[in-house]
Amino acid sequence: MSKLIDFYSNNGSLLVDKTIAHIGISALGLVIAIAIALPLGIFLGHKHAGSFVAINISNVFRALPSLALIAISLALLGLSLINIEVALIALAVPPILTNSFTAVDNIEPDAVEAARGMGMTERQVLTGIELPLSWPLIFAGIRAASVFLIATAPLAAIAGGGGLGDIILNQPTDGLEGVVGATIVVVVLAFAVDGLFSLVQRAVTPRGLRLEPELHTILPPTGAETGTPRERAAAAERA
Repeated sequence: MSKLIDFYSNNGSLLVDKTIAHIGISALGLVIAIAIALPLGIFLGHKHAGSFVAINISNVFRALPSLALIAISLALLGLSLINIEVALIALAVPPILTNSFTAVDNIEPDAVEAARGMGMTERQVLTGIELPLSWPLIFAGIRAASVFLIATAPLAAIAGGGGLGDIILNQPTDGLEGVVGATIVVVVLAFAVDGLFSLVQRAVTPRGLRLEPELHTILPPTGAETGTPRERAAAAERA
C-alpha cells in the first residue's frame, strides 16, 4: 500500500497526462460509433424494418475480439491510433445500434398514428413523438458503450496509442504498483463516466417514464422480445 501511495505522489503529472489521453482515445471512438450506429438505428426503427440487419450487425461486432482486431490492423496499418479506434468502434456500435433501433421501433403505435392523423409529417413524427420517447433507452446504449470503451482503451498501448495502458503494460519501468495504480484509475474513470451518463440519461427521461425499468437497460440483440411494451404486458397477463 505504501508503494502505491508513493507511486501516486511521485507520478501525479504522468497519471494526469495519461488519463487525459485515455479519455481522448475513448471519446473519439464513442463519437465515431455514435455517428455510425445512431442514425442507422433510428432510421431502421422509424421504418420498422431491418431488424435482421440491426441485430446481426450487433451480434457480429460483439463477437469480434478487440485484441484480434488490433493484431490484424497492425499488419495492415502498423503502429497507429487507427488500430485501437477500429477495435473501440466495433465494441461501441452494438449497444448503441441495438438500443436506438429498439427504442424507436417499440414506440406505441397509437401515439404515432394519432400524430399522423393530426397531419404531422414523417419528420415531425420522428422528431416530435418518437425521438423524445426514445432518448432514455438510446442513452442507456451510449452509457454502456462509453464504459466499454474506457475499460478497453488500455489496449491502445499495444498499438502505440497511449493512455493509461502505457503504464499498465510497462511493469519493468513503473513496477507492479504502477500497474495496480493505473488500473485503479481506469476503474474510477469508468465509474465516473457511467455516473455522468446516468445523470444525462435521467435528464432526458420524461418524468412519467422514469420508473420504467426497461428504459434504463441495454437490450440484448437476440430478437427474442418483440412487440410494444403494451403488447408484451398483455401477453404476460394472458400467460
